[in-house]
Amino acid sequence: MRIAIVGVCASGKTTLVAGLRAAGYDAYNVAQEHSCIHDFWAKRHPDMLVMIDATMPAIHKRRKVYWDENRLISQHKKLADAKAHADLYIQTDRYNADEVREKVIAFIKKKEVGKSA
Repeated sequence: MRIAIVGVCASGKTTLVAGLRAAGYDAYNVAQEHSCIHDFWAKRHPDMLVMIDATMPAIHKRRKVYWDENRLISQHKKLADAKAHADLYIQTDRYNADEVREKVIAFIKKKEVGKSA
């Protein structure tokens, strides 16, 4: 199963992809938040699309960024199509990286069980 991960900058995409790969999943990061192509996320035909998100206060806790809420709003606009098509959406503010990874893995396993039933 090919799993595409999208999200705003500093939401945890790279960390999530690394964690999923370490767990044996074929996950990859899509830089949709930088693309003006609304369905850029679909280019590699993923089997599952996961969107993770974060607010400015959470982003500031995770990383020093030199941009403001306006850029986050712009990224959300660029991610609107991905969010509408996401199999799973996680607002990551209150979760650490391990918790986000485990939520995604639990979702994948649940979906896999549903396919085999």
